[in-house]
Amino acid sequence: MNASPLLTTFLPIALGFIMLGLGLSLTSADFARVVKFPKPVLIGLVCQLVLLPLLCFLIAKGFGLAPVLAVGLMLLAASPGGTSANLYSHLAQGDVALNITLTAVNSVVAIITMPLLVNGALMYFMADGQAIPLQFTKVVQVFFIVLVPVAVGMLVRKLATRFAVLMERPMKIISALFLIATVALALVKDWQTVLDYAPVVGMAALLFNVLSLGVGYWVPRLFRLPQRQAVAIGMEIGIHNGALAIALALSPTLLNNPTMAIPAAIYSVLMFFTAAIFGWWVNATHARELRIKADVPAHVSQR
Repeated sequence: MNASPLLTTFLPIALGFIMLGLGLSLTSADFARVVKFPKPVLIGLVCQLVLLPLLCFLIAKGFGLAPVLAVGLMLLAASPGGTSANLYSHLAQGDVALNITLTAVNSVVAIITMPLLVNGALMYFMADGQAIPLQFTKVVQVFFIVLVPVAVGMLVRKLATRFAVLMERPMKIISALFLIATVALALVKDWQTVLDYAPVVGMAALLFNVLSLGVGYWVPRLFRLPQRQAVAIGMEIGIHNGALAIALALSPTLLNNPTMAIPAAIYSVLMFFTAAIFGWWVNATHARELRIKADVPAHVSQR
């Protein structure tokens, strides 16, 4: 794919708005919570950085994905949680403060982990000469795409708190619109490939999404974290920043491969439905457990 004014102009603006909107919702206290309450953050990071890439690799191998699509799925796995995770966590009665903290930490850590994971995936899946790995010299570009807009948003939040609070809702709406436009761009850019691979890639993306939500919820529960924190981590792990993955795949100065963006584009459509179902399920299950616990003393007293 050749560089085009649409790509070179739209993608940086789209990612800039999305990450700026994230920054407007963050404060230094979000990072300070890592020190005060390290356990849930560490569990979330282990799920995000260790378990998910491993599961994604196994899925890519198990479905026999074409190399370029396998790398695209791994790129998605390497992406941090999306800003939509905060909204879904709120609706599912999760710990939104934990979501914000995880998103903040993941956005910083991703500057290093994304080039590492993507470079490794390219070297494993792609044959010689098929692609140029995302070398560490590209880390600076990822830094500017991910962290600089977040830092600007945080600075605005600190210097003009009232303005930042007022802008949070409009920025979320704008970010959602940019996300939709980015997904549409990825799908249209290589539409024939989407049609050719949609059944296989769609099933792989759906399985990865469901497993991400499951790992994010059940691993914290196994470590006896409270329900609200488990829901928050589940949403954070299950809702990846698809727009970031798409932008890195399409960017003429980075991976420059529209086919690599297809798994993230399909995932970004599926995740909103699966996250809604997941939120309903965990709340229904938790409410049933609470009713059962509440009924036990009553039965005992009646005896």
